[in-house]
Amino acid sequence: MTKKIVLAGGTGFVGSFLDWKYRSLGYDVISISRRPGHMGWQEKEKIAEGLDGAELLVNLAGKSVNCRYNKSNREQIFRSRTDTTEALGKAVLACANPPKLWLNASTATIYRHAEDRPMTEAEGELGSGFSVEVAKAWEQSFFSFKLPYTRQAALRIAIVLGSHGGVMVPYSNLVKFGLGGAQGSGRQMFSWIHIEDLFEIIRFLQSREDLSGVFNCSAPAPVTNRVLMKELRAVMGRRLGLPAASWMLEIGAFLLRTETELILKSRFVVPERLLTEGYSFKYPSLDDALQHIVSEKS
Repeated sequence: MTKKIVLAGGTGFVGSFLDWKYRSLGYDVISISRRPGHMGWQEKEKIAEGLDGAELLVNLAGKSVNCRYNKSNREQIFRSRTDTTEALGKAVLACANPPKLWLNASTATIYRHAEDRPMTEAEGELGSGFSVEVAKAWEQSFFSFKLPYTRQAALRIAIVLGSHGGVMVPYSNLVKFGLGGAQGSGRQMFSWIHIEDLFEIIRFLQSREDLSGVFNCSAPAPVTNRVLMKELRAVMGRRLGLPAASWMLEIGAFLLRTETELILKSRFVVPERLLTEGYSFKYPSLDDALQHIVSEKS
């Protein structure tokens, strides 16, 4: 019998990668999405049928935060996360043979702006503001379900790096056009994870039936924004890059219909639980990750 997993919100950068990786392992992958050609969120009975007998449910659903935080977008960002999580919880409860493991996306942005010390699962301080409130509500919705036959883990995912999407596209373009200097003060921390490691962490959690709760999904060596841009310039063969002051970023963000928080917030997050439990990172250093990504793109 073919093994089965369900990907909710599985058509974006991360979801498409997970879909490809699991299919290459021989899994039947069921995708729930608002996009045509996939199981829709309104198909409640089909979702429950799809989840029945699945080894794994991964929920990545949620409107992109790469937008202006006006009233309409804030509501969509919030509800696209909490409503889909609620729908999945109810569908899992309706299963005769529910998934063994439910991994729900969360975000490393849940922690405060930190330049002074790393944020761990045990001793990290939660922040304040819109993005943090979204993350808190997302996790609260997820853990409100008490599922006796399904393990649950929330993945506080750092910025995902890969060769075919995500932040590598805009960052690479900045370097390409000579704008690859530090952004703002350059002191803000950049917590990241290679997309291959994110997949391997999911596999690791599948194999470890004793693990549940919250996990920071970030590489063990976060760097400052200044170091990020320096290393990216190095792997792309660009010696110089003009810096961008905060006020310049504010103007650029307004014109591009996005928010400067995505660049200026200091995310200083380390994966304490994963390291303690024995996960070994494939790409622990930024230099190795960037070298691999740039070589794949060339």
